[in-house]
Amino acid sequence: MTDPLRVLVAEDDPDIRDVVAFKLGRAGFDVTAVEDGTRAAHELFGGSYAVAILDVMMPGLSGLDVLASYRASVPEGRTRILLLTARARDVDVDSGFAAGADDYVIKPFLPRELVSRVTALAGRA
Repeated sequence: MTDPLRVLVAEDDPDIRDVVAFKLGRAGFDVTAVEDGTRAAHELFGGSYAVAILDVMMPGLSGLDVLASYRASVPEGRTRILLLTARARDVDVDSGFAAGADDYVIKPFLPRELVSRVTALAGRA
């Protein structure tokens, strides 16, 4: 039996964080949830995650800051990164992918769609 794939969820809104962690846990992932960018960076650099879900606007470091730092330090890192944000303008989406995001999900979102996207990303990790 293989260990469940690990997913990092960094989201400052506790309701969203709890729903995402619950749904991913029910889907069989081992979830670590944090509430700010500083803790997200600490976990991402110190852990072994298949996927990291980063809110763009968080206290401390933004999700984009965490993403850029990770990609610069670990350019061929195996962790796939999904940005989860209310920023829906084309320029925001383009900036997210330019920073190195593997996927971009706009709030509000369907939890089952997010689980499907994480599952697809984890398959490429």
